[in-house]
Parts: sequence; structure tokens; C-alpha cells
Amino acid sequence: MDLINRPRRLRSNPFVRSMVRETKMNIKSLVYPIFIKEGTGIKEEISSMENQFRYSIDMLPQVLKEIVDSGVQNVMLFGIPDKKDPLGTGAWSEDGIIQRALRVAKKECPELYYITDVCLCEYTSHGHCGMLKGQEVDNDSTLPLLAKTALSHVQAGADMVAPSDMMDGRVAAIRSILDENGYENIPIMSYAVKYSSSFYGPFREAAGSAPSFGDRKTYQMDYHNRKEAMREALLDISEGADIIMVKPALSYLDIIRDVANEVNVPVAAYSVSGEYAMIKAAAKMGFIDEDNIVCETATSIYRAGADILLTYYAKELAQFMKSGRIG
Repeated sequence: MDLINRPRRLRSNPFVRSMVRETKMNIKSLVYPIFIKEGTGIKEEISSMENQFRYSIDMLPQVLKEIVDSGVQNVMLFGIPDKKDPLGTGAWSEDGIIQRALRVAKKECPELYYITDVCLCEYTSHGHCGMLKGQEVDNDSTLPLLAKTALSHVQAGADMVAPSDMMDGRVAAIRSILDENGYENIPIMSYAVKYSSSFYGPFREAAGSAPSFGDRKTYQMDYHNRKEAMREALLDISEGADIIMVKPALSYLDIIRDVANEVNVPVAAYSVSGEYAMIKAAAKMGFIDEDNIVCETATSIYRAGADILLTYYAKELAQFMKSGRIG
């Protein structure tokens, strides 16, 4: 048979397959989320997220050193306070859980890059991401508190802040307060395109951040909407966002691609707790090969256009990338 074009030539062995891969992945683009709670001597497995833990601050150096050894160099910190109030004052307290954790982390493992989640839901007694006016979340009164929280994180040592609340105007408020205080070089990674999703269930159990009433559909995006994602992304860029995040990842690959095609800043994607939990559960039942599924799903997120991947599988993916299995 006289065939000139034979695509299989470039699949004939692992060397050529690796050489011509269209999607390139880098360990340095991985971000590993960590949950920190009050107390001492705590390494507490999250029931809905096998092999993920809540750590007390004194146990934090242990996990940070594991991350360094894996080759991952970026972490995202989430705080779980033991006291909450209607204003979420623990979010910006100098002695807050994240602020204390940052001081320890920067001392013990200064080689890591520390990103902090900026939101109020873990700190408010009602569990919503902003201030309440009756039964509604009030956008504008929330902005100064988010800005104060971001500033307190940076003053404690955060290298980047990541607002996840989905209040209108919060990027501008944070950029303004950081610049006013001499932190004009601290980047903002905005959860710009954050959908109201059922994939967050395990996270809310992990962080104790479920709302005590209602839901978050008045501020997180409707998952039916695609065009709205670009409006949110471009608005946050205009306010000073340096990186745009899409969350969740696997059911929103089309959105990642849309955003990546249109924006002129790096795009991050958060492979969230429900995605992790589903893979773990299916693997435990023997329905799938966990390692292969992790490699395939992560590659799909990068292929869709993500430059940065936040994932609970960051340490495993780093090993797969080192071995050449993916990337």
C-alpha cells in the first residue's frame, strides 16, 4: 500500500512520542493545597479525601519537607480556625491561623512559594463568603474586609494572595491596599471563574466552610453559563489580577480553553476536592487504575490551556513528570 502520510510513525516508540508531545507539563506549575487547623500534634485524615490531612501548625514543617522532597515548589494554605464570628475577624487577625502558619512555614521551608486563599467563609459563623445584610451577602461591605485579610497574609509572609470569594470588585480592593502599603510586587491570583459546584463537597467538610443557611449561587457562577466566564476574567484583569483561575477543572475544560484563548495572563485551574474524591473512590473499588487516571486527567487540564494546576495529586504528579510518564 502506497501511503505517504503515516501518523503512526510518530507513535512508534516512547522517545519519539515524548519528543513530539503537544502538551508540555512542568513540575514548577503544580500547586499543592494544605489545610491548617488549631491545636498541637494534629495530622488528621479528611474522611472524604483519603490521604489528605488537616495539620496543626507544629506539624506543618513535616508536610512542607515532604513537598520539597517531591519537587513541588508551590503551596496554597487554607486556615481552619477554632473560633468564628459574624464578621470573620479571624481572617485578618495578626494572630490568626494562617498568619501564624505563614511565619512558621517561611522559617522552616523558605524555599517554597506560599499562596494564601483569601476568603471569609472559613471564619464566619454563618459560613458565607461575605458580610450579611439580613439573609443576603452584601458585596460592598465585604470588600474592605477581604482587602484587610489579604494585607495581613502578605505582612505575615505570603508570596501571593488568591481571593476566592467571588465578590464584585475584590481584586481592585486588594490591589489598592497592597500597593498603598508597599506591596506592589505581590501578585494576585484571582478565582475569577468560580462556579457554584457540587464538586466542592469534600472541601467544605475539610475546611468546615459549608454555609449555615442557603447556598452560594448569588455570588458563585451558574454552571450553565459560558460567556459569563470571559466577562469575569476580563473584569478581574482590568482590576489588576495577575493570574486568572478557573474552578473546578474537569467539568469546565471548555471554559479553561475559552479563557486561555482570550486572556494575556497565565491561567490556573483548580482540580477540586470532589474530583480527587471520585478518583480515590473508584480506584479503591478497583474500577480504574488510579495512577493512569491521575495522569490522564491532569494532562487534559493542561491540554485545555491551563498554565498552573492546583491539585491534591501534586506530589504524585511531580513524580510522574520526573519519570517521564507524563509531561
